[in-house]
Amino acid sequence: MRAVAFKHPGPVGRQDSLVDVELPDPVATGRDLLVRVHAVSVNPVDAKVRAGMRGGGEDWRVLGFDAAGVVEATGPEVTGFKVGDHVMYAGQIDRPGSNAELQLVDERIVGAKPASLDWAAAAALPLTAITAWEALFDKLDLRRPVPGAARAVFVLNGAGGVGSIAIQLLRALTDLTVVASASRPETKAWVEQLGAHHVVNHREPMAPQIEALGIGKPGHVFSTTHTDDHLPDINRLIAPQGKLCLIDDPKTLDIMPLKGKAISVHWELMFTRPLFKTPDMAEQGKLLTEVARLVDAGVVRSTMTEMMGSISAENLRRAHAAIESGTACGKIVLAGW
Repeated sequence: MRAVAFKHPGPVGRQDSLVDVELPDPVATGRDLLVRVHAVSVNPVDAKVRAGMRGGGEDWRVLGFDAAGVVEATGPEVTGFKVGDHVMYAGQIDRPGSNAELQLVDERIVGAKPASLDWAAAAALPLTAITAWEALFDKLDLRRPVPGAARAVFVLNGAGGVGSIAIQLLRALTDLTVVASASRPETKAWVEQLGAHHVVNHREPMAPQIEALGIGKPGHVFSTTHTDDHLPDINRLIAPQGKLCLIDDPKTLDIMPLKGKAISVHWELMFTRPLFKTPDMAEQGKLLTEVARLVDAGVVRSTMTEMMGSISAENLRRAHAAIESGTACGKIVLAGW
């Protein structure tokens, strides 16, 4: 099968950072589906692993943590899918990824592809939808209000891939006021299109901007990037006894200043359930199928904003570079071989 892979981590400008290769076709066993990949999207995790993963040597590493495709074969223990099903999923960080014509993925973390979307638009959804859903409804537990706080949630960097789907899920599944941040005219417009009630600029102090809205202090904050830089501002804008969930990778994070307000801090990593085979691992497949239902009902839209052509090393290097620029809005997608 054709695939895009690397052996030695390094900068995206290096020609061997991502290479077109031929690899053996995988074989489905146990609860695995063998999926023929039609489209993939690129996430910050792809660039992070390619740039800094330790190891290398003789084995090719295939990246890719978002895919939409068709079930080609099933392992003997599979019960939820059959050959020919159209699916979407984010895969596992400890297994070969979706930048390949064929991929093995555990059926428990696979959802039905929205019937109303093409392959590319569907591939933009899984990783960010799982991340946002788990952060909002599992970690922040939005259905449980914070006493005395505004019935509001603040999404830091609403125009990013995760923020873009988080805003939509909040509007579709809650009655909370959604405040999001964006710093450029085009990202502000994008966030407003997705349904944010209010938009503030994260390149300026955010607490005064939120205070000026007159809605009170939000009880929940979902921080998707640069949490360490924004933490003092978050502490000022969040309500006492509020909840903060983050997904980024600060080198250090001093949360002691949050003690005075008794702010609880939650990490979200969508790879945790499949990585540790947790008893609730199948919840990811269920929530992806629910997201597909919301899409087909016209309540949620794909967050695809840019198509970078077919799945190849050259195009994936361009996509990684765009992700690393820090200016991407929504999701970058590649489709076809």
